[in-house]
Amino acid sequence: MAKWTAFPHLGDYPFDASSVRRDWARLHAGDAQALPGDDAVLQAWVLFHAGDFQAAAEAGLKAGGEGVTVANKATCIYANYLEKKEKNKLDLFMEVAHRAQAQAAENAKDPGAWYWQGYALGRYSQGISVARALAQGLGSKVKESFEKAIKLQPKHADACIALGAFHAEVIDKVGTLIGGMTHGAKKETALRLFQDGLTLHPVSAIAMIEYANALVMLEGEKKMKEATKLYEQSAHGKPMDAMERLHVELARAELAD
Repeated sequence: MAKWTAFPHLGDYPFDASSVRRDWARLHAGDAQALPGDDAVLQAWVLFHAGDFQAAAEAGLKAGGEGVTVANKATCIYANYLEKKEKNKLDLFMEVAHRAQAQAAENAKDPGAWYWQGYALGRYSQGISVARALAQGLGSKVKESFEKAIKLQPKHADACIALGAFHAEVIDKVGTLIGGMTHGAKKETALRLFQDGLTLHPVSAIAMIEYANALVMLEGEKKMKEATKLYEQSAHGKPMDAMERLHVELARAELAD
């Protein structure tokens, strides 16, 4: 494994097994992940929350089982926010997509496997262009993955947000008629999913960012003020861990532009 770019604030989130256990419900309000019983998997999560994403991915893969979910999350967060080279980013997303697909094949009732398959394929699709990805049939896989994750874990706020973003982005790229008829994308469904996600995890910076983007895609300029307010809320968030820090910094960067 090539050396990954380091999280720039390593050391700001000094978690250990005890503090991760204590703060588990808050740290995993987005994915509703169950607290692992395996100490090796828990240690991989410690590394993830601290921002040592490469070490977390390696530890998760070494632990196996539930640890693969840690590896998938660490890889996706790293690829999305810290990897500079586009080809490397796309390769990492496909690596996760294949790994999560194998996970889901082994245990079809694992919501994390379905969610990270959808997330990885969704980000890969954005990288190659959503229109091109839809033409390749990736859209249906993304949609199905998120829907299965929500069905298996109705409290999976991140899956609600991601599926809402899928509906909004498809409509934005191909229009309401084709989006609805060909890809099952609906504006009302998108807005409901965002509300569901924010009800489950109201302080999620990334949920507010995705909702803001979707409002502009679906409603245009008339929602710009509301979208800006959501970005401002995100930017003023208090991150609990390294991933949340990346989300808050994304909002700040967008506002600065």
